[in-house]
Amino acid sequence: MPVRSKRYTQARQLVDRMKTYSVEEGIDILKKFPSAKFNETVEMHLKLGIDPAKSDQQVRGTVSLPHGTGKETRVLVFARGEQAEAAKSAGADFVGSDELVQQIQSGWTDFDVAIATPDMMRDIGKLGKVLGPRGLMPSPKAGTVTTDVVDAVKGFKAGRIEVKNDKTGNLHLPVGKKSFEPQKLLENFVSALNQINRMKPSGSKGRFVQRAFITTTMGVGIKVEVSRETEK
Repeated sequence: MPVRSKRYTQARQLVDRMKTYSVEEGIDILKKFPSAKFNETVEMHLKLGIDPAKSDQQVRGTVSLPHGTGKETRVLVFARGEQAEAAKSAGADFVGSDELVQQIQSGWTDFDVAIATPDMMRDIGKLGKVLGPRGLMPSPKAGTVTTDVVDAVKGFKAGRIEVKNDKTGNLHLPVGKKSFEPQKLLENFVSALNQINRMKPSGSKGRFVQRAFITTTMGVGIKVEVSRETEK
């Protein structure tokens, strides 16, 4: 049996595992969790009504949080010419083409999001083994392969995040920091949930979001009711 830290044990005492809380109540509880030595991320975890083994039931896209994630997002853009200049003007942290491909082939991945113009994809294809396992490979479904690099860069800088179900049909994403005001966490959570509900694949039948939990990086999962939150 794993040995739990004193902080985890104290947080666990605040949560009734048999109860489903409102999102507001869940946020109130996690704000009372003992503080870690860093500003913890507040996380949303969803159990989806999909069969992850079927290609027509995959969930992948982007979610924009009205108050951002609370984290500085380092954006890399693969582009040439005017598109490269536009990406720089929009605030991209790293912009380039062949030289960036070579740098990444050497093992460098010090960025959070990779965006590419369509004409760069042939060159980027060779980076699949490096970027794929890290979830950094540009993709049209995630909005990271685009001709509108300005919108993509500004969106990810402002709090847009990529989401993708895992192999068990679960989806995990940040919805802010523990230091956020409760109302901002609530608005981020509800906005994210609404956007995810709109991603329901046509092959998924029945209730799409089956269970939802909210927690902090070092905290305990709090089961929250989501059926009425999407109406806000």
